[in-house]
Amino acid sequence: MKIFNKSFLHSGAPKSDVWDKLDKKVVDAYSKETCFPAPNNVFRALRLCGLDKVRVVIIGQDPYHGVGQADGLAFSVPVGVKTPPSLRNILQERADDLKLPPRNSDLSDLAEEGVLLLNSVMTVASGRAASHKNWGWEEVTLELIRAINLNKENVCFILWGAYAQKYKTEINELKHFVHISPHPSPLSSYKGFFKSKPFSKVNASLELFSLMPINW
Repeated sequence: MKIFNKSFLHSGAPKSDVWDKLDKKVVDAYSKETCFPAPNNVFRALRLCGLDKVRVVIIGQDPYHGVGQADGLAFSVPVGVKTPPSLRNILQERADDLKLPPRNSDLSDLAEEGVLLLNSVMTVASGRAASHKNWGWEEVTLELIRAINLNKENVCFILWGAYAQKYKTEINELKHFVHISPHPSPLSSYKGFFKSKPFSKVNASLELFSLMPINW
């Protein structure tokens, strides 16, 4: 059985055979050991926020590798699950930036508003971070970024840390807004992530483009 169901992809979706090459490897991994997220959530980010709906892109690395954490959206975890350190810092910066009360850890409402919470590598083995790195996921993500860059206008890209910032060269800054800062990880959050105001800057850019701001 294929894990890939590309029906959620709209105009501008990549047409590469990378999908098919990945399919066997991913299905084989899921059949042999516990992997995250659940198979039906591997493409949840794109299911909730198809390419035709994207207004903001936030790029993560790979899913959380602990039981019950990964929900298919970069940085997000289900309500009731302990908030991971990077997400805790993201939520703190949101509160400080926008002067808002705390919010929960499930970011699916943002995805439904047009925020593509995209992990560069979309699957992981339980307990082994980056275990599916270099399987071909990075090529899929690159194609998605290129498709958004080419087929959309006025998209805001949030690139936290060096890993996400490698995609900067694929983004035409004459037609899109790019926000860059250190990663929200506790290892780098005090080196420029805190007080970087990504959420207010993105909303200001959306309003400049005559688009509705995100209800962060």
